[in-house]
Amino acid sequence: MTAVKESGRRPLGHFAERSLVGLLAVAGAGVAFGVLLMLVRFRWSPLQDADHEAAEWFNNLVAPHHPLVTVLQAITDLGGRPVLIWLITIAVVGLLIRRQSRLAVYLIVTGVGGLILDPSLKALVGRLRPVVDVPIASAPGNSFPSGHALGSFVAYGALLLVFLPAMAPRWRKPAIAIAAVLVFLVGLTRIALGVHFVSDVLGGWLLGAAWLGVTAYAFRLWRRERGRPVPPLTEGLEPEAGEEITPAPAEEKVLEHPRSAVAELLVGWVIVFGALYAFGMYVSYHAKGTVFDWLDTEVPRWFAARHTDALTDLSWWWSKFGDTHAILLVSLVFCPIVLAVWRRWRPVLFVVLAMFGELSLFLASARVVERPRPPVENLDGQMPTSSFPSGHIAATICLWVAMAIIVFPRTDRWWRWLFVAMAVIMPVGVATSRMYRGMHHPTDFMGAIILGTLWLSLLWWVIRPNADVAQGNQPEIESEQVDELDDELAKAGRPE
Repeated sequence: MTAVKESGRRPLGHFAERSLVGLLAVAGAGVAFGVLLMLVRFRWSPLQDADHEAAEWFNNLVAPHHPLVTVLQAITDLGGRPVLIWLITIAVVGLLIRRQSRLAVYLIVTGVGGLILDPSLKALVGRLRPVVDVPIASAPGNSFPSGHALGSFVAYGALLLVFLPAMAPRWRKPAIAIAAVLVFLVGLTRIALGVHFVSDVLGGWLLGAAWLGVTAYAFRLWRRERGRPVPPLTEGLEPEAGEEITPAPAEEKVLEHPRSAVAELLVGWVIVFGALYAFGMYVSYHAKGTVFDWLDTEVPRWFAARHTDALTDLSWWWSKFGDTHAILLVSLVFCPIVLAVWRRWRPVLFVVLAMFGELSLFLASARVVERPRPPVENLDGQMPTSSFPSGHIAATICLWVAMAIIVFPRTDRWWRWLFVAMAVIMPVGVATSRMYRGMHHPTDFMGAIILGTLWLSLLWWVIRPNADVAQGNQPEIESEQVDELDDELAKAGRPE
């Protein structure tokens, strides 16, 4: 009987011990932040002198090296709001699809709290940003605490706590180390770029640690109140959810024969490039007197003669749908959702290779053909690449057709036809806008069609992106169940 009582007390004792240690750590971070806040608020001279000396030292070290500045700016973007909000949003959507609404609530609360704390404390302290001899970057608002340091600590820490159970035990410590290094580098770049003092970054880290600790402790109490075991944080917030949040647990191999697939793709890439080169050279330099020459002469003139302010503005927006940022944004939203719904990497691989192949084929063919832009006003000015083929149109074709190929056979709901419609509307709209703006000939559009058709056909034949559908794979959530996600989220936020 005594042994039974002792075994019953062990979980409670372990929880009490862990809670005490965790509370001490959270309290320590909070106290340290409070002390630092007071020193900054009352402008303690030794701290101010040290901050300004460090800012000047980093500025002298970094400013003369432009490649280093580029690298630092790329790293610092990983702690910016656009990247962090995208990561948290995609994670929340994926968790809701996988029926992990408690974890989704945790990410929402933790992320929103970080967004609130940053501007509030900056307004309270009102510290100006560093002034350096050679400014190499700029940022709006006040300086203390660093929003990048705070946001990266909170976002990457929360994502790590949520998704640790999806990792094999041997990868958990490396994942923790990678997240810690990333957070450290983001903070370091803010100092090196001259937009924050050292104390700003330290304040962001301390506040981030305190807030992340509070939310993690609250989640553990939440589990405890519902009679669930409370594991150490090194196992994540909900170890039992590991199978559900693993990206593709049912897929042992992405491709059955990866080596032969790589060889087929390389050979196919060369063939597609050859077709683009042949057509591009013909319409650019050897099609005089043909229908291609007539189209490339008359169509740009026809568009140029019909320029209006309204149409020019509309064409600018349509053209933006085909640029790198828009294509990347749509891809970064579509691929994680497909992975969450169908638990297969192959459709994601299909989309990724579609975009990578399009980019490499476009750059290679544009470089060798070197076709000049149409002899009309080029509304976008000088471009770094030549006219054939149109990169905007080719990227739009590859992305939207690839998405239609993935979605259409995987559901019988009416909205699958929206993807088919978008696969037509988006490329036609982008093509019209690019020709209206005098940036491409009609045969550049044809070249983009050739690129997209041949490359996507090759990928479909090699990758077989919908093979799992034929094998009976069902979506994680049926389309008619989408409305239930809001109900689950609300239920997770209410005490049982």
